[in-house]
Amino acid sequence: MTSSTERAPAGGSASDAAGAVILAACAIWSLISAAGRETRPEGVLLALLAVAAGFACGRICGTLLPVATAAVAALAALAMAFVWRDGVPGATATTDTAPGYAGAAAGLLVLAAGAACCAAAAARRESLRFTLRLLALGTACASLVLGSAAGCAAALGVLLCSVASSGVRRRLPALVGLALAAGLVAGVSWAVAGDVLPDGLTASLEGRLTGNRVRLWQDAAHLAGQHPLRGIGPGRFAELSATAHQSLHSDGKPHSAPLQQAAEQGVVGVLLLGAAFGWLLYVLWRSPRGTPVVLTAGAALTALAVLAGFGNALSFTPVTAGAGLLAGLASARRPIGDGG
Repeated sequence: MTSSTERAPAGGSASDAAGAVILAACAIWSLISAAGRETRPEGVLLALLAVAAGFACGRICGTLLPVATAAVAALAALAMAFVWRDGVPGATATTDTAPGYAGAAAGLLVLAAGAACCAAAAARRESLRFTLRLLALGTACASLVLGSAAGCAAALGVLLCSVASSGVRRRLPALVGLALAAGLVAGVSWAVAGDVLPDGLTASLEGRLTGNRVRLWQDAAHLAGQHPLRGIGPGRFAELSATAHQSLHSDGKPHSAPLQQAAEQGVVGVLLLGAAFGWLLYVLWRSPRGTPVVLTAGAALTALAVLAGFGNALSFTPVTAGAGLLAGLASARRPIGDGG
């Protein structure tokens, strides 16, 4: 592993305990918001289980074989993005489908780029680092082949952040900046849904987002306003959204994780979603790994959060499991005998 440019704070067990509490709270609240209604909380519970399982696997494998595990994870995510191109709803996008259907592919490709860059940051040999970063660049190119411009931009952003992180000495300000970036994206989606932006800016964003997606966001914001505390219940957006009913091949989701949480689980669900993302960054801050590895993983998770703010990336179990795996790899203890 590369040497750490910043001494990580002690107390990793505290961050693990905090994560257990937050994930448990997310599971409990999903059941509370579903109580007494015809809802489907299974998707939320499966996503939470995937994050926890991925995180645990990343911690174990990251301690034993950090570089190899990250490289294999990158190749696996890249392969899944191509294999699922015609087989899984949400993996591809065409002109006659609802917006956001490229969420699975974009999420997997961003995680692939993040894992490859984490492996490069952890590798000792310069030739291996170059090869792994070339893999990350190839992942960005693969995004264009799959028709995901957003995935390409996000993967390139992760690669650039990884290269720049080698000169960063303090990880906390950088992680705070990543958290603010994710919060800004969530705020923009809320502003668009609430139609509070200037007309020119709203029209520009709507042209890029498509009118269908904006109407889905508006439906979600309207439902959240009607049911601010518990929301309408997990999995009920498709049932109560007029736009989702009218959209061709709709998957029944608003294509914005914060707005979906607000509509289906109320303000508490939104706060818990933010707490879960904050916990992942907190875990990275306390990680014993080198700062380049930590910031690379943080950039990848933030890029995934940005995609989730404008799409349905978190609606797929492999993506949520991959996010947990990446966080686990970047926060695992150093292998025995690694004094770096």
